Amino acid sequence: MKKRDRKKLNDKVILFPDLEKRLLEKGLEKMQQKRFREAVEHLEEAKRLDPENSDIYIGLVLAYFEWGSLQKAKEIAADMLQKGIGEYIQIIDLYLMILVQLHQYDEIVATIEILLEEKEIPTEKYESFTRMLEFSRRMAKEKPEIEYEEAAMEELDKDIDLFAFKTQQEQMNLAAQLAERNIRSYIAEINTYLHSEEGSPFFKTMLLNVLIEHEYDKEVLIEKLGRKLSVIPVQLPPVHKQPEIESLLRVLSRQIEHEDPILFENIKSLISRHSFILYPFKLDTYEEKVWAAAYHTLIAEYLGLSMGEDLILLYDVKMEELKDALAELKQLEEISSSDF
Repeated sequence: MKKRDRKKLNDKVILFPDLEKRLLEKGLEKMQQKRFREAVEHLEEAKRLDPENSDIYIGLVLAYFEWGSLQKAKEIAADMLQKGIGEYIQIIDLYLMILVQLHQYDEIVATIEILLEEKEIPTEKYESFTRMLEFSRRMAKEKPEIEYEEAAMEELDKDIDLFAFKTQQEQMNLAAQLAERNIRSYIAEINTYLHSEEGSPFFKTMLLNVLIEHEYDKEVLIEKLGRKLSVIPVQLPPVHKQPEIESLLRVLSRQIEHEDPILFENIKSLISRHSFILYPFKLDTYEEKVWAAAYHTLIAEYLGLSMGEDLILLYDVKMEELKDALAELKQLEEISSSDF
């Protein structure tokens, strides 16, 4: 807590009234400004002062989630469920959203099965939860779980070989460390990795994001998935706030979010994973409605549903374009699955 937030009387610390509310407001304000690290600091202090305030907990979960600390967000949501903080089904939705992003499908299955057994799922959400259950069972069989753990900060060598970091966990740890340091000594290595034909598309996105966080304003060349592009990092939109992706999600939202929010969340998760791999490149070639129909089709296939003609009518697209876009997404899915 900063000195201006407290005053001393006879060597005792006297807190300002409603300090936790002020910290909550500051935390939410920092989130709106996309300054998630500062948001976490304010909200953690607010939680310490008011450890049963559900608004503070939810804000903290979302701040960690947006910051990319998914494991921490999961831990706090789980703590809320265990302590009975907040509206139960709302926190369950939040918890499942985090598990989807973590690709922890076994845990999704276990959670929903318990909810079904204890009859905790509201009638209006029953169909969405059962669909998510079937989808997660399938995904759990097809790919291993990926757990994101917080990285312990370690000293970095000045002459670092980025190509030596092979596993995703190592790459995440390194990116977290670089984000906290003066990267001037590592610019040459980062540039070399970004414009190499080799290397992980996932790691290249993380390194580019490090440059963005440091407001790097010089041109860099990035090569990924057979495509090349020169960019100035500070001028790029945030990886999860790309205008064309937000526009694509709006198309999908109009069609399915209110009717089937769990299906929408699964499609949204897949788009997020693909856009992270592609960044800063974009889905092009087709209109947004074609990509929306293709993503809807792909998730429908995962769920064992056949909706080809229905989706053509729903999104007003041509069958040939839908098939071609779907083929591109499946190819991208193969790449992203192996990289994630």
